[in-house]
Amino acid sequence: MNGASARYFQDPHRCLFAHAPTGGEGHPMKTTKRIRVPEETAAEGVSRRGVLTGVMAGLAALPVTGQAHAAPKAPTPKVPAPTAPAAARVLSATRSGHGTGAPRGSDIAVTAGRTKEGRFGVMFKKLPAFAPSDDLLADLAQQMVDRTPPLADVSLSNDGFDNPDIPAGYAYLGQFIDHDMTLDKTPMPQQDLDPKGLTNFDTPFFELGSVYGRGPAADPQLYDPADRRRMRIGRNHDGFPDLPRNADGTAIIGDQRNDENLIVAQFHLTFLQLHNRFVDEGMTFQQAQQMTRWHFQWLIVHDFLPRMVGRGLVAGMLKPRRGGPTGVDCKFYKPGNPTRPMMPIEYSVAAYRFGHSMIRAEYEMHDAVTIPFFGHPANDLRGSRPLPTIARADWNYFFDVPGMSEPDDRNMTRLIDTKLALPLNELPPTVVQHVDGAILSLAHRNLVRGKRLGLPAGQDVAKAMGVAPIPNDRLGLTDPGWKGRAPLWYYILKEAELLGGRTLGPVGGRIIAEVVLGILSLDRSSFLNAPTGWAPARTPFECGDFLEMAGALENMPAGSEAEDLEAEDPEVELPEEEHPEGEPPEDEHPGSA
Repeated sequence: MNGASARYFQDPHRCLFAHAPTGGEGHPMKTTKRIRVPEETAAEGVSRRGVLTGVMAGLAALPVTGQAHAAPKAPTPKVPAPTAPAAARVLSATRSGHGTGAPRGSDIAVTAGRTKEGRFGVMFKKLPAFAPSDDLLADLAQQMVDRTPPLADVSLSNDGFDNPDIPAGYAYLGQFIDHDMTLDKTPMPQQDLDPKGLTNFDTPFFELGSVYGRGPAADPQLYDPADRRRMRIGRNHDGFPDLPRNADGTAIIGDQRNDENLIVAQFHLTFLQLHNRFVDEGMTFQQAQQMTRWHFQWLIVHDFLPRMVGRGLVAGMLKPRRGGPTGVDCKFYKPGNPTRPMMPIEYSVAAYRFGHSMIRAEYEMHDAVTIPFFGHPANDLRGSRPLPTIARADWNYFFDVPGMSEPDDRNMTRLIDTKLALPLNELPPTVVQHVDGAILSLAHRNLVRGKRLGLPAGQDVAKAMGVAPIPNDRLGLTDPGWKGRAPLWYYILKEAELLGGRTLGPVGGRIIAEVVLGILSLDRSSFLNAPTGWAPARTPFECGDFLEMAGALENMPAGSEAEDLEAEDPEVELPEEEHPEGEPPEDEHPGSA
């Protein structure tokens, strides 16, 4: 990220779009493709984590080679001088996809017993619930706040948080995976009759329910009315691909959570495009659906999981059979009903929440355009609105893309650790209703939820798995009130942190791997159970290959487009020797010694 772009990002209430009309200042500069801000904002630094004012509580955290070729420069519509993009519609905390309440049935351990299974269940049924005092949890939550002073220039990104092994797009693949597992399509009358989720619930299989809904007959609005084999795709105001939308901007998709931010929305769009590509190749709807699902599942097993839990763990659990299905070695995840497997609360309430420390505060969507995750509603990455043209993702800033060199400013995830950004200590009203007595700290909410839903202690889970438990003094929990035990969510984060934070540790990693691979192995229609085995036509097959196959790279902004937009702006940065007398050249690193 260049310095000027970073300085523009410091004030989240100013327009972040390189070519949106902003008045006299804040225009793009053709010579260096940077964004200038008024001098008074340059002194107000905000760190990468400092701008983040909320992370959806259910976010996972959690998201080949072949012949190399140049990045495609497909013809794109001429982009007119855009009007200011519409602000994201503000949803109440009860309507936004990621409120912080517990999903239906996740309280099964305390309402129906630790041995009972339904939509949710307990993996380690013999372990007792861990119930530390509320005061201890509140104090620990405050210890988990990252109080690093804001940076004066966010281009100085060597702040100890970046994970060099995981590009930032994988956090959104993780979010997409989480939504696919937790989507509850059960009609509301049946949910009301079964609040514990014991009989009426969807399986957590990786079926792309957010894409396909209940199918063309039950959810025809998701499909192209001219050809029901194809998924419906919309266009934004400049004619670029977008999710299909109603007149009010609401996305017409199977899970509104996939439109809550502009990155996961564009990732969802890619699945629609991939399905349609398969149809264009002559496949039936059922064939295209199966191929899209299997490529998604392959990414989970061979790209996402190895990055999050370690390649060795994944390889050790897979038991491929030559020319046949692939088995999975699960030692701890053994659901009582293999045809309708439960989701363990150890996974959903603790382990899969590791992604809260991986989300960045801002993303460079493409060259010289950096947008905050949360900021002013019109100029951040919140979704629930048509895709602003300037926010189209250059996927090379989020994933390794075949045939494309790595940009200097590629977005990387944050390390897995026990520190959450300072703004997460007070979640905004769009995530948590600000009523008397509400807990606004995300860390505090997670810790209290773990207690209320009956999670076991981290050390108890480690012992049950045959892993040497980490003592509380190494975890930083010195108060004797803990009695030598730690909340499972905190334990998993600290375990990863003590190992460097690049992947999960042996407890957190094993829980994630067993549940994900175990559920895939129990789905008789998954690629793992293909009678003669299955693999993509080209392997290794990773997210960059998936994006290329779907044609998503054709949506990416082209360099000439950025230059055309900048050419419309009369304010450009002069070469150093041409600066008018008395006007010094712009400092590349303001605030540095």
